Amino acid sequence: MSETAVKPAPQYRRFTVDDIDAAHGLSVAVRWPHRPEDWRFAVDAGTGFVAEENGVVIGTALCWKFGADRATLGMVIVSPDEQGRGIGRKLMELVVEELGERVTFLHATPAGQPLYEKLGFTACGTLTQHQGTVEQAPELVLLQGETLRVATAADLPALIDLASRGCGLDRSATLPALLDVAQGGVVLERNGEITGFALARRFGRGYAIGPVVAAPSADHTRAKALVSHWLAQHVGNFVRIDVPGGAGIEAWLPTVGLVPVDAVVKMVRNASAAQHSGEPDAAWRAYGIINQAMA
Repeated sequence: MSETAVKPAPQYRRFTVDDIDAAHGLSVAVRWPHRPEDWRFAVDAGTGFVAEENGVVIGTALCWKFGADRATLGMVIVSPDEQGRGIGRKLMELVVEELGERVTFLHATPAGQPLYEKLGFTACGTLTQHQGTVEQAPELVLLQGETLRVATAADLPALIDLASRGCGLDRSATLPALLDVAQGGVVLERNGEITGFALARRFGRGYAIGPVVAAPSADHTRAKALVSHWLAQHVGNFVRIDVPGGAGIEAWLPTVGLVPVDAVVKMVRNASAAQHSGEPDAAWRAYGIINQAMA
């Protein structure tokens, strides 16, 4: 009588930079667009865990700490051949333990949402991924009295403040690191005061725009101007932007070539969903995020 072989439990350990190539292989297997360079940026900014079997990485989960009491998690991947063994849950439990009582956010696919709910996360928003190849430069429209210019090193403190207020997470370490890998940034200005900014960088199949943060304006003209600037720089290129639900530019983006291709649910743990379902700061709005993992 034959017996069904039962695989031993995988080993779990800290993620190291030496795991980047293996992690990239996992993301390719599940058809995520991340390049090894995108993984390195994520790993350098955070921490995480891998599941390993016979020396082969078969699962990953990363997290990022912001300030004293906030965090995000993401890059939760299990090899398609190893799913259904509880590996994703164990990796999530390790990350949740790492983050403790921090108010923690993630973006969940429909397949992942039930697991996250079991671990104490509740839905508090949505996010839509828009992307496409830019066929032509959109018209750049500015509010009267405002100008658009290239960001300089002197702008960094203000940009950190606006980025932090726009997403509700401390960006004092993240934004300088992002600028190191970005093509650069642009700011909107009125009478010497910054009214919005946006960065763009290489990512995945092409380029990503984000973060995009601006003071709300009629018809969201500021956000559209910031996005239009970067689209004009990338005619003929593939571009992606991830937009929080209710930002106000979702209907406009397809008109400039960035169509919606996916939607995920924003979730929070260690805080009520109602507390985090609106804008973190009434004066500033995030129209585009860094990425779904680091938000």
